[in-house]
Amino acid sequence: MKIAKIGLMILILAASAQAQTMDLGLGAFANESGAILVAVDASLVNLDRTNPFVMFVAFFAAPDTGRSVTVAAKDVVMVYKGQEYRMPSVKELRSEYRGVIRDINFYQRLGKEGLASSWIRFYKFPERSNFFPPPTMDAPLAAADGFMSGHIGFMTPLYFKNPGFAKGDRLLIKVRDAKDPGVTSECDVVLN
Repeated sequence: MKIAKIGLMILILAASAQAQTMDLGLGAFANESGAILVAVDASLVNLDRTNPFVMFVAFFAAPDTGRSVTVAAKDVVMVYKGQEYRMPSVKELRSEYRGVIRDINFYQRLGKEGLASSWIRFYKFPERSNFFPPPTMDAPLAAADGFMSGHIGFMTPLYFKNPGFAKGDRLLIKVRDAKDPGVTSECDVVLN
């Protein structure tokens, strides 16, 4: 009987930990219970899992309007099958992958209705600054840090080397504040 109670407690704790991330539909997921609000759109990865680098689109914001958060590109990681994957540098991505403009164009045509039903609708996301701007003549320089304060969030593509994703795979996007490493958040993503 004691083993059954312990098993039940473990299941309850696992379910509550998983409940932090909401499935918004259309490949979008959001977590608004952490120290940093995080939403991840995996719709492009769901569309094409064969690219050597995969693009997620992430939305970050400070949950308290009186507080600011700074997220460095080096502080965003993907955890897949127990292994942490760091994002490549802009130079590495551009030398090894030529699909950034195609990815941005495809993503602009995908539905984002799921994202609109989350906390994102209460924030503004200036599009000029991000970690991986497209390699075009009028694109801004890549940002090393994303700044969030008040109702201004940070939206950016996230690129990771493709570890061999399959339908139904589960991964985790983790992020932390560059100024205070104790301020972290994460978002579960399930590929379909």
